[in-house]
Amino acid sequence: MRSRRIAPVLAASAVAALVPALTPATASAAENPLQQYLKQRPAWHRCSSKTPASYQCATIKVPLDYSRPGGKKIDLAISRIKTTTPAERRGVLLLNPGGPGGQGLDMPLSLVTELPKSVTKKYDLIGFDPRGVGHSSPLSCGLTAEEENWQRPYKAATFAKDVKWARTVAEKCDAKQGDKLRHITTRNTARDMDAIRAVLGEKKVSYLGYSYGTYLGAVYTQMFPQRTDRFVLDSAIDPARIWRGMIQVWAEGSEPAFTRWSKWTAQRNTTYKLGNTPDKVRRTFWDLVAQADWKPIEFHGTLMSGDDIRAGRAMFFSVREAAETIVELKKAADGRAPAFTPDTGTPKRPAPPAFGRAVPSDNASASFWTVLCADTRAWPRDPEQYRRDAVRDKAKYPLYGDFASNIKPCAFWKKNGSEPATKIDNKVGVLTLQNEWDPQTPLSSGLGLHRVLKGSKMVTVAGGVGHGIYGSKSCADKTATAYLTTGKLPAKDVTCQAPAPERERSSAGKLPLPAPPGIPGMPGRS
Repeated sequence: MRSRRIAPVLAASAVAALVPALTPATASAAENPLQQYLKQRPAWHRCSSKTPASYQCATIKVPLDYSRPGGKKIDLAISRIKTTTPAERRGVLLLNPGGPGGQGLDMPLSLVTELPKSVTKKYDLIGFDPRGVGHSSPLSCGLTAEEENWQRPYKAATFAKDVKWARTVAEKCDAKQGDKLRHITTRNTARDMDAIRAVLGEKKVSYLGYSYGTYLGAVYTQMFPQRTDRFVLDSAIDPARIWRGMIQVWAEGSEPAFTRWSKWTAQRNTTYKLGNTPDKVRRTFWDLVAQADWKPIEFHGTLMSGDDIRAGRAMFFSVREAAETIVELKKAADGRAPAFTPDTGTPKRPAPPAFGRAVPSDNASASFWTVLCADTRAWPRDPEQYRRDAVRDKAKYPLYGDFASNIKPCAFWKKNGSEPATKIDNKVGVLTLQNEWDPQTPLSSGLGLHRVLKGSKMVTVAGGVGHGIYGSKSCADKTATAYLTTGKLPAKDVTCQAPAPERERSSAGKLPLPAPPGIPGMPGRS
């Protein structure tokens, strides 16, 4: 049933969350400084001549600084595909693909054919580019391609160069964006979500968020519990580890995946010939790394160093894909690789809507660092702390530990967020989904979010591989669909078993999510 359009005034508790300086007990409609934003009526239009007429876009205004609603305004690009069965409509389902820095404007178009019809009948699918991203007043720091490359392994000889890189990124962002940086935060994006809800005339909002989108959704439940309807948080961020810890968890989670891969591959030595014991398989891999460090290997048109190979740690979460890739890499090292043919296939994701302006080439990187650095003040400021941690973690997590713990731009970030990070601790009922072998948000991360969302229920896909579940035809889909269509959470946490082929290959690429960093020709290449 469609919610009645509400008066353009947020409830007292929501106003308090949006504008801390406002006294909600005495605020009237005339005094509400957010009224100018909440009374907007989006001018919906066809997103592009190349996309269906049902896929509509609009731009609304939100305050850059919610504590100063009368100050600078920024654009927020939103999109929708309305349900074709209004009689069954429950409300809106906001969508976020992850990031930070992931564009979500095309999510309705991407997911309308992937989600069950029982869900698309219930909801208008709503996409949006988060503030600073894509077509929503996009950030740019003027970064070069080399400055965007943050896959930097620790080496004593290059550490000074890495420190200079991190300082340069921070200084260029500050010079180009200034005070704007401290307002590009997850808390403010959650406020933007609530502004979208109000503009659309909804009392509550439902939500499907992947990866970083799980943290964004959790922050919304904390700030606006009374506005939270049915939330599915897929492949979760651990709020206790934002944000340096979530990069470090990639290293921690890669070692068990590498061990699992070496055992699986050894059992199939007649097929892959990489070693008939796990130790021999591991030795084959590390010999390739050493060979590439001595002389880079030409692989899929790119010269690969040993560090480049280690940077592809995400491939080991999919045992079959990793085995096939290492076989190809070994052939290339031996000079037996076939000639490389560039991939000229068309991109899977639809073309972005025409908003009359181009998105800056460094927007994804600029918005990624801005959110990571502004969300929390917990980043170490001393470069030597990063050096010590990188040395320690390279020994502890050989695949990726030094990449994860090496210096990052946040060490020199000048504009910390205007607020502390949100502490997640509530009993709002939500559903979380998690693959056992997720390369970007490992199982421990999903369990971390589940613990602090005390009203949540969790579906774990045992043997599940890949980042992003709902919409990929997983065994978790049934539970998620039942929740979105009926509102009923399972009585207790659920574990379902991935089919055998899914336990070997990644589901990456089936969903419109930002690709994890990787290396050319290997799974997970961004």
